[in-house]
Amino acid sequence: MFDVLQDQLGYPDGRSFQIDVIRHTGAVAILPVSDDGLIIFVRQYRHAVRQQLLELPAGTLEEGEDPLVCAQRELREEIGMAAEDMVKLGESLLAPGYSSERMHLYLARNLSASPLPQDDDEILEPVPIQIDRAFEMLANAEIEDAKTQLGLFLAQPFFQNG
Repeated sequence: MFDVLQDQLGYPDGRSFQIDVIRHTGAVAILPVSDDGLIIFVRQYRHAVRQQLLELPAGTLEEGEDPLVCAQRELREEIGMAAEDMVKLGESLLAPGYSSERMHLYLARNLSASPLPQDDDEILEPVPIQIDRAFEMLANAEIEDAKTQLGLFLAQPFFQNG
């Protein structure tokens, strides 16, 4: 999924320092919206923070993989749905101080059942939430995951004015 490198860098005055860098293939996150106005999140345990988090479906790009292809696969693996309509919302560098990971964010609409097996190391629970409630949760800091916060923020114009 990633490599950890130690780079030696130098200041203009000749001093040098070492920095650890995570080289990452990149990732996708998908904001799936059902025809009846539900955003389908996933709840999963994240060991690094030792808690269950409410997140957008997401996954890591395989080396050289097109982000849209990855997004379509991850949607099917994580919530068992395919999307007829995928709109790219944007990209973000999640932690550029130490990682090269670039997250590609998509809005997925016109969903239909099309499950793929989940990854062996994932136990995910799909959690459908009304659009208005999801934005209320965002405003009240009930959603802690950064990619999910960003996905909701970027998708907000799609939900304004009906």
